Amino acid sequence: MASAYYEFYRGSSIGMALTDSLDELITSGAITPQLAMKVLQQFDKSLADTMVKQVKTKTTLKARPLLVDMNDFSQPPSFLQGNLRTYRLCDDVWTFIVKNPSFKMESNEMVSAPRIKIIACKNGDAIEAGKK
Repeated sequence: MASAYYEFYRGSSIGMALTDSLDELITSGAITPQLAMKVLQQFDKSLADTMVKQVKTKTTLKARPLLVDMNDFSQPPSFLQGNLRTYRLCDDVWTFIVKNPSFKMESNEMVSAPRIKIIACKNGDAIEAGKK
């Protein structure tokens, strides 16, 4: 059985570029829409797998009025502080909007932004395990 993967990476700059390229290839007749869908499904799987296997940075989210721990404490944590403006849970996907966040990275570098959106979800393996 094929694993289910979230499609939100398609909204990233690389996902949008891929989608635009696939649209051009379909329009020119170089590929079929079915092949384009297979490419997008592989993109979803590859990006999700890469995030799980390659991204090693851990962080703790501290936002007023909520504390959400996103760290397994196996490495020194980075910290994010800001004002939690919105949070929601829908279909096992958490979405957090944080206003004026400041990140303290593992290297002690400080990074700020006016607003960030954090999307947290189960990985493909967890989705498959939940179906059994």
